[in-house]
Amino acid sequence: MQSSPPFRRGAAWMWGGTALLASLAPGAALAAPPGGAAPGPEWGVPFAGVLLSIALMPVLAPHFWHRRMGAVAAGWTLALVLPLAVMQGVGVAGAAVWHAILLEYLPFVTLLLALFTVGGGILLEGGPWGTPRGNTLLLALGTMLAGVMGTTGVSMVLIHPLLRANSHRRRRVHIVVFFILLCANVGGATTPLGDPPLYIGFLHGVPFFWPLRNLTAPMLVVAVPLLAAFWLLDRHLAARDPQPARVQRIRVRGRPNVALIGVVVATVLAQGMWHPGTAQILGQAIELERLGGMAVFVAVAAVSLLVTPAAVREGNLFTWAPMAEVAKLFAAIFITIGPVLAMLAAGREGPLAPLLALMTDAGGRPIPLAYFWLAGTLSAFLDNAPTYLVFFQLAGNDPALLTGELSGTLRAIAAGAVFFGALTYIGNAPNLMVRTIAAHRSVRMPGFFGYMAWSCAIMLPVFVLLTLIFFV
Repeated sequence: MQSSPPFRRGAAWMWGGTALLASLAPGAALAAPPGGAAPGPEWGVPFAGVLLSIALMPVLAPHFWHRRMGAVAAGWTLALVLPLAVMQGVGVAGAAVWHAILLEYLPFVTLLLALFTVGGGILLEGGPWGTPRGNTLLLALGTMLAGVMGTTGVSMVLIHPLLRANSHRRRRVHIVVFFILLCANVGGATTPLGDPPLYIGFLHGVPFFWPLRNLTAPMLVVAVPLLAAFWLLDRHLAARDPQPARVQRIRVRGRPNVALIGVVVATVLAQGMWHPGTAQILGQAIELERLGGMAVFVAVAAVSLLVTPAAVREGNLFTWAPMAEVAKLFAAIFITIGPVLAMLAAGREGPLAPLLALMTDAGGRPIPLAYFWLAGTLSAFLDNAPTYLVFFQLAGNDPALLTGELSGTLRAIAAGAVFFGALTYIGNAPNLMVRTIAAHRSVRMPGFFGYMAWSCAIMLPVFVLLTLIFFV
């Protein structure tokens, strides 16, 4: 994933025309010293506004949020774009937005569209799911498959049968939370196909099987305690819930979609190996493999809609609402996150220098423990793929060195980016999608901070264990 174009520092970028921003920070004048290549902290306010809107508005104004979510996201986007246009020109602002849309957002949303459509076209009936043992088995299966199908792919395929099998349960929030932690995040640690940060590493020279050799043990240290904790919790809660229906033989409907998932996985892998050149679209260079990938993903979604019987999608309670919600929110996230990533990419010359200084010892060598926790914490709130790339570059940007003498540092970066992505709804692409699908199936999912209370209570003790075993 490429870095965003520079957002230069300037004085007093907030202006009265941005009413939404002004209402939240009345009378503020955020200034930064001129002449720096890195943006000042004030440019991160729109991104923070998007996050706070996702976190607070579903609780404080739920009806307004669900009816005007797109308008709120657009408002925060304008809070960045309009001041940039006033200070540096419409061309600079337009280039920044087009860069984010073409190179970051469209590849993301077309891949998600393909997997969402294909996953909703696979109806898995029967099986032992719906009991504590069966639910744990399905979570373990999803964790293993995530490395092959990707966290997004396995999430879109398995969340429907899991929710359907547990429709008789009164308390289902914990099932979805553990599903996000394990299937949508932790299980993706073993291959570049599993999670976007590892795919970024593969594109930058990290061998394909390096994650399998170096992250399988950390993944098991995280996954096994989580599966055990889930089984104990689910068994306790299931004792007071109605009994599931009789177990039936497993039946898969919508089988052409299984082959379409294979097409998606093969396309993602091909994008890392086939580099035919670049094309210019409205002044922005883009690799031809990315354009080809987006075309394939749209075609896969169209084919899935054509070949899947309506009864299959009805069985999954398929609706476009979750896809629409995620598409709106992530459009704003991908645009407003640019200055924040630029601050991080500026390294020790940028506003985050005091934090980044903690990552090396007196001799200038990287400290794996610091890389694990800092890269991880930022990955929980930023897009974990570019966060991985920034820390990869800060650690030397040399794949031979990072997979050799400094392999402990790369393992810390990769583990932090993958595992900490589970801590928030926006830490990894499928998190918010799974949450939205569950909410549309009448699961009373917690809000942004409520989910963080769940995830931190479950994951932080395991991260401490991981630190003691691998990074001290």
